[in-house]
Amino acid sequence: QVQLVESGGGSVQPGGSLRLSCTGSGGLTLDYYAIGWFRQAPGKEREGVSCLSSVMTNDGHTVYKDSVKGRFTISRDNAMNTVYLQMSSLKQEDTGTYYCATADSGYGCYAGKIHHSDYDQWGQGTQVTVSS
Repeated sequence: QVQLVESGGGSVQPGGSLRLSCTGSGGLTLDYYAIGWFRQAPGKEREGVSCLSSVMTNDGHTVYKDSVKGRFTISRDNAMNTVYLQMSSLKQEDTGTYYCATADSGYGCYAGKIHHSDYDQWGQGTQVTVSS
């Protein structure tokens, strides 16, 4: 079964760190896709947090939501077929369910924006809670 699997969520205090992982399984090779990380807080719409362009575009384009710039880093490990979201200096407002998703190469992550509507394969989500 082709799927995306997120892991690495948990509960941390403000100022703490977590690393989220997004792994492709069932033949889903993440190299071919732009990967986006999104989050949804209770009662709020899902929002784009960060994205990374496809390896096929060969530009390494990354985008971050303004509120996470300098605190979050997105990266790929092609050998592990995994994309990571390293989150540091976490704040209470970072709390939510985090999802990764794929968009076709050339879509989803370009021109400095996360193009939410381009993403069409989604993982099940992993919960991040930042609380003192």
